[in-house]
Amino acid sequence: MSTLEFFLAGTFSAATIFLFAALGELVAEKSGVLNLSVEGMMAVAAAVGFAVTFETGNHVLGFVAAGIAGIFVSLVFATATISFLANQVATGLAVGILGLGLSAIIGRDYESMTVTPTPGIYIPVVSELPLIGPVLFQQNLVVYLAFLTAVVVGFTLTHTRIGLAIRAVGENPHAAQAQGLPVFTIRYVSVAFGGMMAGFAGAYASTIYTPLWADGMIAGRGWIAVALVVFGTWKTGRIVFGALLFGMVSLGELIAQTMGSVIPTQLFSSLPYIVTIIVLAIISTDRARMRLHSPFSLGETFDGSERR
Repeated sequence: MSTLEFFLAGTFSAATIFLFAALGELVAEKSGVLNLSVEGMMAVAAAVGFAVTFETGNHVLGFVAAGIAGIFVSLVFATATISFLANQVATGLAVGILGLGLSAIIGRDYESMTVTPTPGIYIPVVSELPLIGPVLFQQNLVVYLAFLTAVVVGFTLTHTRIGLAIRAVGENPHAAQAQGLPVFTIRYVSVAFGGMMAGFAGAYASTIYTPLWADGMIAGRGWIAVALVVFGTWKTGRIVFGALLFGMVSLGELIAQTMGSVIPTQLFSSLPYIVTIIVLAIISTDRARMRLHSPFSLGETFDGSERR
């Protein structure tokens, strides 16, 4: 595989981590809940997914366990913010820190251990095409599932009654309740879905993308996923583009090493976070666009009482 093929194929693989987590956060935010614990959910799920995969040798079980772990952590956040009306920002940060601590405990006995990743799919003829073959037709199955999930989430949010209910709750939960929608249930399910998706992102990171366990391996990807939702202005297609962009940027260090660059690798390692700050700063200057696309009640608590 040439350097260009490696770079492009790696972009799709790296983007999968961001895409899973960002899609989950998108659904949660569409329901009006700002969950900043994505980093912690991914870390716990990465540890659980790796441990289960290591012990059983079964990647499917690892992903299932990681998804359940992500849901569990997300429900801790949901209980505090939806049922007990805790501040969503503060609670998200606290639960995220809790998740990072739990991941270190869970993965303590697996430090530096590895698992065998599942091989990529090989499609005869098309997989052998120059450039296109290695990039598009030799990826891991999970990569294809991530982009398929983006299509399903986008369609569900914009063309189904479920998506309409989620968006209605995110825009005005009081009006949604007056229309008979179960606001609390919708928000709980949306946050749990976000947790499951963060769980899949964590499992992919620790068992396929980098099939080993090391404390801190999520390395800020959860925060980038949260930023991706804003970057994509809460639009699924734009979030997919953003995931590919950040996936490409995250490979800068490897490409620099391959090409023998004299630029310090630490600079390339920090590129995704530098780009995140720059992009968010640029997007935030367009307040009209932000107000137009963001859920109106995002981050606001809802106690179920009617407004007077």
